[in-house]
Amino acid sequence: MPRSGGQPLDGPILILGGTAEARELANALVASGERVVSSLAGRVSQPRLPAGEVRIGGFGGAAGLARWLKTHGVRAVVDATHPFAASISRHAVAACRDAGVPLIRIERPPWRPQPGDRWHYVPDVPSAADLVPKLAERVFLTIGRQQLAAFASVDRCWFLIRCVEQPNAPLPARHQLLLDRGPFTFEGELTLLDEHAIELLVTKESGGPQTEAKLAAARARGLPVVVIRRPPRPPAESVSNAQEALSWLTQLGACGAP
Repeated sequence: MPRSGGQPLDGPILILGGTAEARELANALVASGERVVSSLAGRVSQPRLPAGEVRIGGFGGAAGLARWLKTHGVRAVVDATHPFAASISRHAVAACRDAGVPLIRIERPPWRPQPGDRWHYVPDVPSAADLVPKLAERVFLTIGRQQLAAFASVDRCWFLIRCVEQPNAPLPARHQLLLDRGPFTFEGELTLLDEHAIELLVTKESGGPQTEAKLAAARARGLPVVVIRRPPRPPAESVSNAQEALSWLTQLGACGAP
């Protein structure tokens, strides 16, 4: 596939991935004959892999990513990381600016409260840990495994902790660990809430349909929800889903028409 100036598109499109949107985009690009490299952070031992080439691990900060982009002749970068992966998003903006590579971010729309929701927004995980014992005793904790240590000293509460893999962080003294991976169903989430007599849900403001069912279940049971706001990320051109990212790449000339 030639560039507008007649130069061949030998280098790959780099997708900073690990999300459902990243896999969807990679699969679509590979199906249309494009060369794609998906970069995963390596925090999960058995990640869901997209089509195309995959690399695991970091780049060595913004400077390392910029070198990688130049060395591999990357045509464009798609930041399709999780909304809470703020560091790699900062590195992507700086690296693409340094390397002169176009960048688009898939900015997954956050969840919005619906009628009947009782949401308590907090700025970060430590703030959530401070608030939880003031609201309930039996808590469904769904923030992943990286920051669970913030809840280790919350002795007043019992926690049902759901994450994909075994956490290494210290855990609350009173807890049950549930290792599971979405997408989850409304009926399944209702069952969990009822079986464990849950009184409060704690979640990150992740957005997307993969884990949204827990919010609907909490709404149906009239439960409060502690919502941890997303960390700030540097400004970047953005779209809201994989299909829009594919259209952007096509208009840019970084890939052929789908």
